Amino acid sequence: MGEFDKLKEQLKELTDISAPSGFEDPMIEYMSEKISSYGVKSEVDPLGNVLAHLGDSSGKPKIMIMAHMDEVGLVVQKIEPDGFLRIERIGGVTVVILPGCRVLVKTRNGNLIKGVIGSKSHHLTPVSERDEAVPVDQLYIDIGCFNKEEVLSLGVEVGSPVVYTRGFIQRGPVVFASAIDDRGGCLILLQLIERLSGKKFNPEIFIVGTVQEEYSLRGVLPAARMLNPDFAIAVDCAISSDTPDLEKSDIKLGGGPAIYAYSFHGRGTLGGVIPNPKLRKLIEDASSKAGISTQTCVVYGCLTDASFVQLEGRGIPSIELGFPTRYLHTTLEVCHLGDIEQLIKLLEIFILNLPSDVDLSRY
Repeated sequence: MGEFDKLKEQLKELTDISAPSGFEDPMIEYMSEKISSYGVKSEVDPLGNVLAHLGDSSGKPKIMIMAHMDEVGLVVQKIEPDGFLRIERIGGVTVVILPGCRVLVKTRNGNLIKGVIGSKSHHLTPVSERDEAVPVDQLYIDIGCFNKEEVLSLGVEVGSPVVYTRGFIQRGPVVFASAIDDRGGCLILLQLIERLSGKKFNPEIFIVGTVQEEYSLRGVLPAARMLNPDFAIAVDCAISSDTPDLEKSDIKLGGGPAIYAYSFHGRGTLGGVIPNPKLRKLIEDASSKAGISTQTCVVYGCLTDASFVQLEGRGIPSIELGFPTRYLHTTLEVCHLGDIEQLIKLLEIFILNLPSDVDLSRY
């Protein structure tokens, strides 16, 4: 099996898993079992973060590398007497795309109930409404039931999580799939563990699959407090702007991994990351020496786990690395397997060549 085929198969496994924020249990199980299959020990903290340890406990520096296991989704807010399900968002769901979307409603016993988010038939939609987004409080899911009792008999209840119906398409190195954000990052973590296993390197590494990133970005914080790393790397998507409707940046599929120079959310949280300049240079130097083409990412309106991890303890120098992705938070996201492979390679080379006396001081 070629390297791209291996990446494709594991990415398909990961994106087939339904695990919105707060309901990451299937991903926790998958990550734990995969890590164990590589001969590496892992543990799960009380919130659900999966932590794997690589290297010597006396190794320096101590590094935390993280990617989130959850995805955006919906939650059942109310069951109508006629069997329709009212919903609320989990994370940054793009409301305008929801009418007509196929979805899966997850019951407590793990069954997935297929349904569709209702949309007025075109013929009966007033002309004034045809180009308007329907507010989320007016949306509903139709699972083919005619009353509340029938809904409850299926195991669907208030609080049941909802995700997009899974999909996976491949055309050469390009993959269309649900929840590539951030199952692509989880794939990178798992492949990094496999490639580093049995090798000698200076740093002590903690690989962390995190929870509730899409919900509040704070699910990772107990893990960061416990580990207290010397620095942290968040592995996530980088918003690709190579489609006809975007000109925000030069980030493109197939252009290589993205090294974030700046991220900021604005809109309330005022969160974001301006990376430690020495850490950024170390990674840029590693990519240059390895002959890996990278892209520089500056983005407004986007956050990762690193946004709040960097503020823990006395401060944790942090940086975000990404693989370009199109159509984030929609039913099918798109990435390039070459970018993922190059990011795995970059992290591996960075770790294998990192000296133990790294100095990230600002003065």
